[in-house]
Amino acid sequence: MSLFDFLVGKPLATSEERAEHIGPIAGIPVFGLDALSSAAYGPEAALTLLIPLGLAGLAYIIPISLAIILLLTILYFSYRQTIDVYPHGGGSYTVASENLGATAGLLAAAALMIDYILNVAVGISAGVGALVSAFPSLQPHTLALCLLILFLLTVINTRGVRDTGNAFLIPTYLFIGTLLVVILVGGVRTVLAHGHPTPIIAPPILPKAAMMLTPWLLLKVFASGCTAMTGVEAVSNGVGAFREPTQPNAKRTLTIIIALLAIFLGGIAVLCRAYNIGATDPAGAGYQSILSQLIGAVLGRGWFYYVGMGSILLVLALSANTSFADFPRLTRAIAQSNYLPHVFLVRGRRLLYSYGIYALVGFSAILLIAFSGITDRLIPLFAIGAFLAFTLSQAGMVMHWLRKPGPRSIHRILINGIGALATGVTLIVVLIAKFVDGAWITTLLVPLLIFLMIAVRRHYEAVSREIQINRPILLENLNRPLIVVPVDRWSRITEKGLRFALKLSDEIEAVHIDTEEEHNDLEQVWQRDVAGPIAEAGLAVPKLVCLPSPYRFVLAPLVDYILQLESQFPDRQIAVLVPQLIVKRWWQAPLHNQRAQLLKLLLIMRGNQRISIINIPWYL
Repeated sequence: MSLFDFLVGKPLATSEERAEHIGPIAGIPVFGLDALSSAAYGPEAALTLLIPLGLAGLAYIIPISLAIILLLTILYFSYRQTIDVYPHGGGSYTVASENLGATAGLLAAAALMIDYILNVAVGISAGVGALVSAFPSLQPHTLALCLLILFLLTVINTRGVRDTGNAFLIPTYLFIGTLLVVILVGGVRTVLAHGHPTPIIAPPILPKAAMMLTPWLLLKVFASGCTAMTGVEAVSNGVGAFREPTQPNAKRTLTIIIALLAIFLGGIAVLCRAYNIGATDPAGAGYQSILSQLIGAVLGRGWFYYVGMGSILLVLALSANTSFADFPRLTRAIAQSNYLPHVFLVRGRRLLYSYGIYALVGFSAILLIAFSGITDRLIPLFAIGAFLAFTLSQAGMVMHWLRKPGPRSIHRILINGIGALATGVTLIVVLIAKFVDGAWITTLLVPLLIFLMIAVRRHYEAVSREIQINRPILLENLNRPLIVVPVDRWSRITEKGLRFALKLSDEIEAVHIDTEEEHNDLEQVWQRDVAGPIAEAGLAVPKLVCLPSPYRFVLAPLVDYILQLESQFPDRQIAVLVPQLIVKRWWQAPLHNQRAQLLKLLLIMRGNQRISIINIPWYL
């Protein structure tokens, strides 16, 4: 087995796709890490904005968390219905396109792509933030650690859905178990202490209040906390990845994910209030994440603390797996409608849409570098795309039930309608509250992406119109082409090209660029070894054309001469035979000039329909 096969796995046949399908146990690591891990940075994002309120700010985290859990519950019932209607995957793009039209579909597509890319960047940066909380000396290496984790995730995810789910089982369930233990123990201690438990490790003392709560600040806190809801759509978009029975397995997975997330959000809010745990400045010295403070306060800084922080780091970093699972499916669906390059339709060696993964990794790396790997700087961009996708998906489902009424249609319209209204209002709140902090970037990126997708679609439509044919083959003007063979010197490579040319046509021009530095006696050799033998054999002798190049240019005069021939013979096909040396080892390629490759590139860029390029390889 080669090293490459060991890292990314052996190629999978198309017939093996069924074996790659997963059940609810593996479905949680694959499609639920985004949502579950948001419990680590969603509450922290909200509490960070409450820092100016000091200790008094903790009083508001519980009602804000309850509002988020209520919104989460509405989405849960809404997406269960989406799974029933779209058993092969009902992401926002599919639902909006089919029920609200192409424009709404593109809006959802742009929002989802931004959301998935941000999920990778935010998840990894939050994971590294958890690591830095446990080991503050690593803070200067935040960005390097982020990029390293991104690379490792890429390698793991290129192995396929099943292998990825199995690889993430242990860290996922370790994280779930750890957080449930903390919430359970902390909750019991809170009840026994009548709401005022004594922390084992005291959290940092909260500063004195520097301002009063305003409605504007409350909206911003709610908007930041809503980032905990990202990833909820992942299951409905990836229904096709589940084994039979597909829809029940997908709904079970969704139920477990939503229930756990609600417990996490509620438990963290209650314990933060009880133990007086607030956020610290993520860019300042002595930064500690909310979960780091919470585990220390409830269970101390023993072995459990480091196990818990390790599981949080792993799950936050691995939460990007949700994007790795769904982003390629999304880009494939968009590319099927000709709004993205068709390369996103290509399946790789492990039955993945590999180019979607490459695009996701590239854009995520750019974001991490641009924002130095700090979660708090990325959060303001995060929730816009998610809630825009939520709203369009739910509105699309309302239209679906109106167009295709059936049993309990009114009930279903009510559920999806409430979902659309709730997420739509939240979208407006998030957009207004986070606009100045960075959400304006998302509002610019969404229309830019839509513009690019429309441009791609128009290009494919233009290509389709130009190459479409609805008539029999044309049989006139089937004259043999005029052959052009570039000649450097008389060699076996040149001989192979000329021999092939003699089989194609009686009109052959061997074109040699004569530079003063490379002057040779090609004409004399040509007469002796080429023209003479060909004439004796009774064949048409190729014409040798020597073009002077006093400035030592080779490719430019050769391309100009070929284009000149094309204009002189408007009724002829021009075939350019390009002899090329092919080496056996990659390191040998730089030892030879690459004029043949450049010549082909220039002819492709400057040529037209009547110029054909034929490669004549000579293998060492």
